[in-house]
Amino acid sequence: PRQPAKTLWYDRPRYVYLEFCVEDSSDVKVIIEDQRLVFSCKNADGLEFYNEINLYARVNSKDSREKRSDRSITCFMRKWKEKVAWPRITKENIKPAWLSVDFDNWRDWEGDEEVERAMVEQYAEV
Repeated sequence: PRQPAKTLWYDRPRYVYLEFCVEDSSDVKVIIEDQRLVFSCKNADGLEFYNEINLYARVNSKDSREKRSDRSITCFMRKWKEKVAWPRITKENIKPAWLSVDFDNWRDWEGDEEVERAMVEQYAEV
């Protein structure tokens, strides 16, 4: 039986970030399409996780990537329309129980572009 992974998201001027909170993940698959993201993996206990998100707006799938760590898998997706705020991550105006806003990383955008660029470069190097 598959279950959705606990997921945090936050919005930035150029990118939207999603963090799938699965420790010791294996068989990680991330498919980023222009309007949809599909995530699946297993954890150390062999539990299968699966999330499918129809995105609020278009992303540039060619300029989007993911990074796996011991505790989670973070996806950052390049917005098609930069500097347009996303009020939610899902196309539908519903909030699944497994999805939350990452308030630790949510900020006002004033002067945030340099911070965002540094974050993306940091992810890209790994």
